[in-house]
Amino acid sequence: MSFQDILGQEDAKRLLRNALRKNAVSHAYLFTGPAGSGQMKTAQTFAQAIFCTGSADDACGVCLECRKVQHGNHPDLTVLRPDGASIKIDQIRELQRQFSYRSEGIHPKVYIIEGADKMTVQAANSLLKFLEEPPAPAVGILLSDNSSSLLPTILSRTQRIPFHPLNPELMLQVLAEEGVAAPLGKCAAALSAGIEGCRELLAQNWFAEMRNLVLQLAKESMGKSSAAVATAGQKLFKTGLGEHLDILFSMFHLWFKDMLNFLYRRHESIVFIDQLDLISRHAPQRSTEQWVNYMEAAAEAKKRLRSNANAQLCLEHFLIRLEH
Repeated sequence: MSFQDILGQEDAKRLLRNALRKNAVSHAYLFTGPAGSGQMKTAQTFAQAIFCTGSADDACGVCLECRKVQHGNHPDLTVLRPDGASIKIDQIRELQRQFSYRSEGIHPKVYIIEGADKMTVQAANSLLKFLEEPPAPAVGILLSDNSSSLLPTILSRTQRIPFHPLNPELMLQVLAEEGVAAPLGKCAAALSAGIEGCRELLAQNWFAEMRNLVLQLAKESMGKSSAAVATAGQKLFKTGLGEHLDILFSMFHLWFKDMLNFLYRRHESIVFIDQLDLISRHAPQRSTEQWVNYMEAAAEAKKRLRSNANAQLCLEHFLIRLEH
């Protein structure tokens, strides 16, 4: 694992490698950008490079320190993840306790906080002083896809490293080389900000099943078949797919966008390209305004879901809107 193994994110890699080369690594970083854009892999590579004895600005991958990180048993690297829906104050206190001991080598200790925006207010306040004055030399790496939720005082005490969505064509190329079928790969690339996010989606057994269900629902809603749509909605929750409604609404958003792409002759941008024949028949049946309204309905449903609205009601309300 080295910076060369990370696809894209050239700005982030340049900033981190410069800091390593100049021996000017900051006490705290905030990796911020869309989920799946490679923040965790970059954080682990950066930690490995800090410990590495074989390279000045990267992880050599062969020295003892690098191998310890790769095997997940480096004593001076701690990864903190949300416990349920949030990162709690007890987790931060335990981190502080671990970091009261000096590192085993000449390097600083490193801690990575995944989902840093999910810290409770008490946890965030507890982290503040530790960020500025750790009891032993330490480097903190906070990962967030929603940095606006972090306390302004935490933002001001960390160096921001921006992450950007990766070019879907680049992701598709990599996925094709890995043997991923084009229809699934194109869908995953359109829903992900990076290659890691794509791989995570494609590794889920339900992902292909969800895509098929979206196509079924889309066809039946176009046929104004309320009973069939309701049945498909019930199937969603019976099979456990209801746990991934956010992806369903995102896929629907892509489906409606494909209709617009067809109407405006942007065939190269169509995601459900294996359904081109179906899209060519359905796209002219609605106006541009109607397709845009459907896209807005999908976006609103996803927003309501994130606000902890009842999942089944979100789906029913959305499917009813498709009948108008």
